[in-house]
Amino acid sequence: MDFKKTILWAVFSMSGLLLYNNWQVHEGKPSMFGGPVATSPAPADKGVGGSKTDVPSQLSSAPVITTTPIINSDAMASAEKFTLQNDVLVLKISSSGANVVDAKLLKSFTPENKPVELFQYTSTHKYFARSGLISLNSDLPNHTSNFKMVQSGKDESGRPFIVLVSERNGVKLEKTFILNPGSYVVDVGHRITQTANNPNPLVLYTEIVRDASQEQKIGPFDGAFSASTFTGPAAYTDKEKFNKLEFTAIDKNKITIPTQVAAGEPAWIAMVQHYFASAWIPSDKAVRDIYANKIDNNLYRIGMQTPLGVVPAGSTVVEKARLFVGPQEERVLETIAPGFELLKDYGYLTILAKPIFWLLDNIHSYVGNWGWSIILLTILIKLVFFPLSAASYKSMARMKEVQPRLAVMKEQFKGEPQKMNQAMMEMYRKEKINPLGGCLPVVIQIPVFIALYWVLLSSVELRGAPWILWVHDLSLPDTSISGLIGLKSIPIGILPIIMAASMFVQTKLNPTPPDPIQAKVMMYMPLVFSVMFFFFPAGLVLYWVVNNLLSIAQQWQINQMFGKKLAK
Repeated sequence: MDFKKTILWAVFSMSGLLLYNNWQVHEGKPSMFGGPVATSPAPADKGVGGSKTDVPSQLSSAPVITTTPIINSDAMASAEKFTLQNDVLVLKISSSGANVVDAKLLKSFTPENKPVELFQYTSTHKYFARSGLISLNSDLPNHTSNFKMVQSGKDESGRPFIVLVSERNGVKLEKTFILNPGSYVVDVGHRITQTANNPNPLVLYTEIVRDASQEQKIGPFDGAFSASTFTGPAAYTDKEKFNKLEFTAIDKNKITIPTQVAAGEPAWIAMVQHYFASAWIPSDKAVRDIYANKIDNNLYRIGMQTPLGVVPAGSTVVEKARLFVGPQEERVLETIAPGFELLKDYGYLTILAKPIFWLLDNIHSYVGNWGWSIILLTILIKLVFFPLSAASYKSMARMKEVQPRLAVMKEQFKGEPQKMNQAMMEMYRKEKINPLGGCLPVVIQIPVFIALYWVLLSSVELRGAPWILWVHDLSLPDTSISGLIGLKSIPIGILPIIMAASMFVQTKLNPTPPDPIQAKVMMYMPLVFSVMFFFFPAGLVLYWVVNNLLSIAQQWQINQMFGKKLAK
């Protein structure tokens, strides 16, 4: 059996799998390398936004609310907006519902050099956060109510804040939004005062609503890989950990969310997209319900309900929550809530990707350039695999030694492939040559390569990060040649061409396969890989180029050593 041919086909199969996966997700289907998608019914929704009712039903342990208010999209769009701002975030809060309907990230920019606008409420895109009260057979202040601003400014700590108030049927809801300096987290206080005698328990809900449209692309050629990232709702509990909910699964009512979260158990709900996320993190002092469903045509929500109990007339209760709106910066996410760093999802290879990013991030803290950090990371990975690579290249050098004998066998057993393979394997056994040795390092490094792919794909830290000269963004494909020749439809860059040249040199250093078809395949492989790598992030191609150059140096040195031995 020709083991090298088998391994060669395995490598091509993996490449084809990666390309097929990218095509699948481009067509709106789940990625084969993404995290698991959860499945179970969401709590019942009494209607949909725009024409019906869409306030959530009460906790599953309580009677289902039968009357809920109608959403008024026109009122939300035309309502007065109040601005809350710090040095990294600008929020706009609507007087209709006191909903956060716009969020600009002042340190993240679009290709047009404008701040990324995460929350939006427009005719073409709806993505916002809301909260309110529900109770059995009572119309209370909720996300459709009119709110008035009663106070704004800065508190004693210098933090900007806004206080909005609405009152319905003897219940007053006062929402306070506070921003800390340099933070993407908004402290949201819900102060509920009962002015009438209402015997029904109150429930506070916090929701994020979004349409299913993909986020705007961050560059002209990012579709080949950015479409692979997850966009949609997600939920975390201490027991169930992190669950992503595909929009298509919500359409089919096949989602799994814990029906109740125990008091004291950390839990949060989020809406995730490439590089950015938003999330509600309510307090964990009470039992909570998590739910997600479709509330209108192409409009979805994920939320959490917190029971407040019966509030006696003349009494006040305060329920605090935090709203995160920002980039998925790993170091920042780790400080916000338990499990919050899971918003940055590396898929099934998290066990490799997280330490790779940790190492890359620590290297960057010293060198200050992500491109040079990738190069140093590649050198460290190469050192880890050095013994395996050395054994592999020695095996290939030995294979080169026996090439003349293989040529004789080919003539001797012409037309008898089975006898040819038997004779070849016998020679390998006597000469102590491992025919798998040359391919083993490539196969073993495939998981590392895929893990690094997800690190570069998922890390907002590398978004817009330049290296040197023509590489202006390591998270996007290298388009340096496309720009020169005016080709806008296909990314063509210098790095993939250098990678193809390095692969060609490697094939020349390797022993020529005895099978002419296999030899031709080996010659065409650099071209095939370079075309595929045209669509990969420049940072990933940089890793592969440096890895190839180091491999060439190591292989050349070993070939020289064996050449001197043969000369003696």
